[in-house]
Amino acid sequence: MKILVFIRHGQSQYNLENRFTGWSDIDLTDDGYNEAREAGTILKKHGFSFDVAHTSVLKRAIRTLWIILHEMDLVWIPIQKSWRLNERHYGALQGMDKAEIIEKFGENQVNKWRRSADVRPPEITSANHLSELSDPKYSNVKKEDIPFTESLLDTEKRALVYWNEQIVPCLKENKRIIISAHGNTLRALIKYLDEIPDDGVISLNIPNSIPLIYVLDENLKPIRHYYLGTDGEMGEEAIPKHMDFNDPENHDWIG
Repeated sequence: MKILVFIRHGQSQYNLENRFTGWSDIDLTDDGYNEAREAGTILKKHGFSFDVAHTSVLKRAIRTLWIILHEMDLVWIPIQKSWRLNERHYGALQGMDKAEIIEKFGENQVNKWRRSADVRPPEITSANHLSELSDPKYSNVKKEDIPFTESLLDTEKRALVYWNEQIVPCLKENKRIIISAHGNTLRALIKYLDEIPDDGVISLNIPNSIPLIYVLDENLKPIRHYYLGTDGEMGEEAIPKHMDFNDPENHDWIG
């Protein structure tokens, strides 16, 4: 039996402002810091420990992980970072106000961009793409791998490269792993683990900073999974309303 913990970063400034984030390197809000601290406290309270941590190269996921490990007195464990665990690239929507985008393009179109598996948002401009190419975070990434935009399936494809090359060997060595990443990256990995069809991923949502525990068998197939709260295992119905991403009034869904 193997244990894997997923954690979506705490609330970011763009989450608070209801903007599409994607690869924009936006930091946590004060609430985001507190959410990460609470996640670390919960994990420590219930006896979790980790041998290695994995995260993206975006500061909101990195900082969430740092805070969690600090709360757990685990700052010494190895941390591996990869662009392949970045949030889905939202193309030209990045930094844009979600309500304004809905008003401009219509709710149906925006929902297709946000929730469908294979629909890509409009591409970023060549100038913005060049800016990402010149970012030192991506200096070791092949130029052709830096996207102009991505669908969820695009995100899944590059996340699974990392899964197979880095996560699977760790799990096979019985290392205890935490992955601090983003809503769509985690959706992609969970879609793969739970063998969710493309049209089933629409209703899959990941709340900020609530540990999601996966129990895997020796073949790395899920035995079960659950969210972890202060009092232990919790069902999705127990997630606080402001983190309930099945609530259509909550606009901090993904991105």
